[in-house]
Amino acid sequence: MKGWPVYQDIQQLKERGLNKSQVERQLGINWKTVNYYWEMTAEEFAERQKRAKKRRKNLEPYKDTILDWLHKYPDLSGAQVHDWLKEHYGDKYQGKERTLRRYISDLRQEYHISKSEKFRQYQAVQELPPGQQAQVDLGYTEVISTTGKRIKLYGLGFVLSHSRYKYVEWIDKPFTAITFTQALYRAFEFIGGMPKELVFDQDRVLAVSENYGDIIHTEEFERFRKNMRFKVYLCRGYDPESKGKIESVIKYVKHNYAVHRVFDSLVLWNEGCIDWLKRTGNAKVHSIIKKVPAEVFKAEREYLQPVPTMINDSEESLTRNVRNDNTVLYLSNRYRVPKGTYYPGRIVKLEVKDDILEVYDNESSQLIIKQKISKEKGVIVPNKVQRDYSSKISELRDQAIVLLNGNDQAIYFLDQIKQEKPRYIRDQLQLIITEAAKYPDNIIENALTYCVDRQLWSAVEFRDVLKYLEQLTHQKTESGVLDTKAIPSQYKIKPEVRDMKAYTALCANG
Repeated sequence: MKGWPVYQDIQQLKERGLNKSQVERQLGINWKTVNYYWEMTAEEFAERQKRAKKRRKNLEPYKDTILDWLHKYPDLSGAQVHDWLKEHYGDKYQGKERTLRRYISDLRQEYHISKSEKFRQYQAVQELPPGQQAQVDLGYTEVISTTGKRIKLYGLGFVLSHSRYKYVEWIDKPFTAITFTQALYRAFEFIGGMPKELVFDQDRVLAVSENYGDIIHTEEFERFRKNMRFKVYLCRGYDPESKGKIESVIKYVKHNYAVHRVFDSLVLWNEGCIDWLKRTGNAKVHSIIKKVPAEVFKAEREYLQPVPTMINDSEESLTRNVRNDNTVLYLSNRYRVPKGTYYPGRIVKLEVKDDILEVYDNESSQLIIKQKISKEKGVIVPNKVQRDYSSKISELRDQAIVLLNGNDQAIYFLDQIKQEKPRYIRDQLQLIITEAAKYPDNIIENALTYCVDRQLWSAVEFRDVLKYLEQLTHQKTESGVLDTKAIPSQYKIKPEVRDMKAYTALCANG
């Protein structure tokens, strides 16, 4: 029921003396519709209809695309279609979300595309001052990958209660206490500070027991909490109202960003989610506070506490993605790495020693930059160590071939590495040159044969084989007996099980 018929019915019942609530019950329509048409004259109705038709006509170029999405995913919301149009067409699409919702409603009626929704109710709470509180929760969703396989992704949602400014991060396995605290720390870095209090659900990665109000936290989370110095409010079981803001965020990101989106890689999925936050999640007027979260956050940022340096006691390294502007984010600052370091999916490892930040390649463990940690916030820190581009890749390859005894096997090995790791062949060649210069020809030749036979196309694997064969040679020289124990676990080599005579022959050839 819509358009002129509903307008006419509302006006007729109004003339009979019925109030808005009575008209709503009589016609069985939403009270917002009654309120919208209540004071409208027939001339105003005609003029609005005329303008609406003109606006909807501007959506006609996108009709086939929208219909295709609705047929594939009938439960798509108007908000998500609006975001997808902005993502696919960029500045070319300038439609308004309200107009789009009505246009989609018309398409659903015309093409009989039904939609079922489930609603969950929350009780409103008093708005909090800036910098006072953030709410955090975990969720999961199932998506389809580019290979057609269904996979489960786990997400951490974070929202500032005052501005509704959000952060979301995804991983491909359930959160542990370690991965949770690391993701929460990156949320602090993303907003450039910390609120005074964090609201959590009772989750096993955070709390061992409620203990009648004396919460017992997990060891990892308690250590993180003490280091960060924030207060914790832990929701009681079956009490979603006390964290309704983050409940809405989790639902929002699952049904607006994640649903029906094809998964390619975790890195690109998270990059896409950050883009979605900038474009939609933090850029649209919030339905409750009637303000744009990103705009309110500009003022709230001043009330946040500084983020302490994270003490990483776990065995897991602190890692970061290299951004496409060749920077690495750490404590709200961007540290420049040499131009050319970035490629999609590039991960680096960070180590903090006193007030120095060291950035290493995650695969070769080579140092990329060493820089003093800035005490400012939101700045770009220039690097003082530049990557060596003086040698061309072809020159490095020739040098590596010579050090690998210059045979066809060496050429084949390097060609396979280039095919396997084309984006960082320079780093691979430099590591091979550095390591090969330390060992005699016989160990180099045996290590090369070992890697080729087992298809270990990596400079790191080659380095580890060199080390192991050197140790094996020393053991034979000192005792005359080979150590038949397995290769030490710190080496990444995973050889097949074979007879001890094979290792004896390998060293005998030397």
